[in-house]
Amino acid sequence: MTDTNGRDVPDRVTRRRLLAGAGAAGAAGLAGCFGGDGSGTPTDGADTGTGGTDTASPTPTPGGRLSFAQTKSPLDLDPMQANDVPSLQVVERLFDSLYTYSEGTALVPQLAAGEPEVSKDATRYVVELRDDVTFQNGTPITAEDVKYSFLAPGREETSNGSEFTMVDSITEVDDRAVQFDLKYPFGPFRHKLAWSPVPKEHRENNKKAFNKNPVGSGPFTLESFTEGQSVELSKWEDYHGKQPVLDGVTFAPVEEPTTRVTTLRNGEHDIVQTIPPKLYSAVQNQEGASVEEREGLGYYYLSFNCNEGPTADPKVREAIDYAVSMDEAVKNYVEPAGKRLTAPMPDSVTEPWGFPTDEWEQIPHDKDLDEAQRLLDEAGVPTDYSWKIIVPPDDKREQIGISVGNSLQELGYTNVSVTRLDWGAFLDKYATGKESDYNMYTLGWVDEVDPDGYLYYLFHESEEGSTNGCYYENDEVMTQLEQARRTADHAERKRLYTDAVTSILEDRAHLPVYNLKNSFGVKDYVEGFRPHTVAKVNPRVAGQETVSLNK
Repeated sequence: MTDTNGRDVPDRVTRRRLLAGAGAAGAAGLAGCFGGDGSGTPTDGADTGTGGTDTASPTPTPGGRLSFAQTKSPLDLDPMQANDVPSLQVVERLFDSLYTYSEGTALVPQLAAGEPEVSKDATRYVVELRDDVTFQNGTPITAEDVKYSFLAPGREETSNGSEFTMVDSITEVDDRAVQFDLKYPFGPFRHKLAWSPVPKEHRENNKKAFNKNPVGSGPFTLESFTEGQSVELSKWEDYHGKQPVLDGVTFAPVEEPTTRVTTLRNGEHDIVQTIPPKLYSAVQNQEGASVEEREGLGYYYLSFNCNEGPTADPKVREAIDYAVSMDEAVKNYVEPAGKRLTAPMPDSVTEPWGFPTDEWEQIPHDKDLDEAQRLLDEAGVPTDYSWKIIVPPDDKREQIGISVGNSLQELGYTNVSVTRLDWGAFLDKYATGKESDYNMYTLGWVDEVDPDGYLYYLFHESEEGSTNGCYYENDEVMTQLEQARRTADHAERKRLYTDAVTSILEDRAHLPVYNLKNSFGVKDYVEGFRPHTVAKVNPRVAGQETVSLNK
């Protein structure tokens, strides 16, 4: 797979998950909402971030080309292959999906004619296609194309291959309807339908060429793509949805944050993505620019090694919770680019579900070094113990690790190492469960739209050594997580997840720390731009949004 910076990651995590840098992954919308919680139960899907223009300009200025600075260069433009956020941001402009996200995690039909027909105890989903949609080469989008597009990632063993392992079979009911039969009821399956069909015949002719010169169904066509330099898109005049006002969009990679902010100041780019905490004021103080933001779908955390070493003892984990003030760490190193979290999911997931976050907020302790020392003494951790904290190459997560290390030193532990590793070395160590590799680590998880996407992959024992590096043991929680993903009953899933999260927080397998905002520096002449919760949906420039340049 690749991480969200577009680099190869040597493990089996799929897209929208391992948060290795800036960004995440999603789409843009039409009308008519169904279950944003993955259960079929309608939700408001409201974004919980702040900022952004609430409505598009009533009189948008036609024409112009929007220049958008990304944090990394796209790598793949084939939806079957695209796995990193920069690639997905371009793919979302080139391809429509069966369903997409309107606001927050609320799904709406895009290429589908309406909501899926669900039967057989939520193991059968039938999706009917609109009859007026074609690919950009003029060929109709058919059930055969849809079936092919859901099977291809697994058959070709792409980085997205494990997205549909719960699917038993896919059947073409007729030319305009597709039937998905699942191996078991899978609670989040509706979100799996936010997937982009590709033209089977055209892609099969030359898959390698399709990856760099795709034929999609979205509002823009590919004009040119030079990896590491730019992607040029042009408006598709025959688009079946609401036409964009812009003539085109240019995506350009600018990796260094200070340089991105400078390009905004000098007018080289109209929008720049991801504003670090220390650069917020630099953008806000620019004449003719502002920061637009919306809460994302990230969960950043401190994980304990519950398998070996002193942190396998719940008393030690609780002692460290007493020793460090995560409130202060987030205030000092994350705000205003993010916010404090006290649950193992972002607010953009917990709020639509109505989880008891007020109760969960009471579980973390305020800093109390005396109580921390008492628990460590009870656990028998000697003062000459050598603590190992590993962190990835990210300043914010390194500072969280340093905050914990400093707290241990306040308690008299002089042998504390906080080691910043490059991604390859970090990923080789963080999930071994070995005391010799780590007692604690900081990491993040991103852009899941259902609780299963966070809780199962980070805590379930089946993911140990892969995405689960904490090796948390609790048989009841394991059963709850398994049962919750194998039912489509929303109320039952909510009950199971509520109980599981409460246990996880009380046992302190993780200490939740923060979530980041999807933040952008935006020129004042850009009208109608609103950030979206799901990172790959950004920048929304067509369909629901009408972005224009009023220079």
